[in-house]
Amino acid sequence: MEVQETAVQTDRIFTVPNILSMARLAGVPLFLWLILWPEFGGPNHDLWALALLAFSGVSDYLDGKLARRWNQVSSLGRILDPAADRLYILATLVGLTWREILPLWLTGLILARELMLLVMVWVLDRRGYAPPEVNFLGKAATFNLMYAFPLLLLSDGSGWIATISAVLGWAFAGWGTALYWWAGMLYVVQVRRILSADSAAD
Repeated sequence: MEVQETAVQTDRIFTVPNILSMARLAGVPLFLWLILWPEFGGPNHDLWALALLAFSGVSDYLDGKLARRWNQVSSLGRILDPAADRLYILATLVGLTWREILPLWLTGLILARELMLLVMVWVLDRRGYAPPEVNFLGKAATFNLMYAFPLLLLSDGSGWIATISAVLGWAFAGWGTALYWWAGMLYVVQVRRILSADSAAD
């Protein structure tokens, strides 16, 4: 969900925002299959993959909006939403890199940031702290990447649509990757402050 301005309101599991996040998670393997099917001799279903990615983007916006409006912010939602974001990004990276639409260096750059964040979460967990909340910058980075990936997928063709998609897709990819790392460094600062305060309390 988007940046949380209120405390956790409910411990319910089957809320509308959580169901939306679960649906997004369920769509990850289907999305990857649609992307990779042409590589294994199957038909090209890029338009269906794009539709699924669009649903993911809309539901990503709605789950946070509805959670706050209906007082259904939950601990589970705080886990499901960023998990769905990261799994869609990972699935898209794998699919587009496999099809040689994305270069390996860009994929490595984004995955290195994810590895850094996983280390931060692991450190916090060992000290008994919850993962840091998603900040606005991280959400902006995710939105940029979620715009970039379908555009780059559309660029895998010929004609003016592919050309325009390539230009816009790479612009969003550049901004998204830069913001992704910026948000990651803010998480590192946040974790260091938490651990410093914990050490001072000891």
